[in-house]
Amino acid sequence: MEDLIAQFSFLSNQALQDKTFDPSTIEDLMKLFELEAYNSWAAVELEQRQELEEAERAMQEAEEYMDSVMESAMDEFRCFEEEMERMSKAELDKLEATAEGARRMGMVVENAATVAAKRYIEAALNSATASMKSAWKGISGKKIHPS
Repeated sequence: MEDLIAQFSFLSNQALQDKTFDPSTIEDLMKLFELEAYNSWAAVELEQRQELEEAERAMQEAEEYMDSVMESAMDEFRCFEEEMERMSKAELDKLEATAEGARRMGMVVENAATVAAKRYIEAALNSATASMKSAWKGISGKKIHPS
């Protein structure tokens, strides 16, 4: 482009100084300017296309990386979720076993209390029977109590 500008300056000076100067020479130079502008435009467009393709490639790589990272995170989450599920199941089983043990212990205590209550009732009944027999003996022996 600089060469064309230098040539244009040279031809402009020549046109001012030479009365026989042919204006078609400048027209030919203007066609060269137009051609140079078109070539520059095409080069810029090609460069933009290449940059676009590079950007699209970079975007694709970024998307693939993000998908990979997301998949890795989801795998880690699934493992965490499975571990939490196992831990929760183990804790639930432990709580159920403790509850079952408490229920059985309650049944044993209930049975023991029932047996103890029956023995208490039997002992009270035996005591009352003995008292009544003793009192009956006292009445039948014609003994009078001093009170």
